[in-house]
Amino acid sequence: MRIFLRTLSLIFAILFVWAAYVQYNDPDALLWYAVYGVAALASLLFFFNKLNYFIAATLCVGYLIGAFVIWPVKFEGVSIGEGDITNIERGRESLGLLVVALVMIIYALYLRYTKKL
Repeated sequence: MRIFLRTLSLIFAILFVWAAYVQYNDPDALLWYAVYGVAALASLLFFFNKLNYFIAATLCVGYLIGAFVIWPVKFEGVSIGEGDITNIERGRESLGLLVVALVMIIYALYLRYTKKL
């Protein structure tokens, strides 16, 4: 299980760096660089067995709160041209935060139940 999660964490680190990179034309790109950069760093720390349970759990809660706060009033999907662009953008951003939160909870649960706190 450890080898699988280490491999997965390296894959997610790469994916989070890519997610940050593709934000270059976003109006609030710096915010998303930080969001995905922290996720990539946490994934690398997990890979190198340096991530702390409390950090992973705190990041998970933070990303969940962020997803809840920016969730659109009316979810209209993620494809452009199918609704209000603001709702679509907020929906995409929220879903990205939910993906990061899911990864952080996997790290946190693994660390919680395999290591002494």
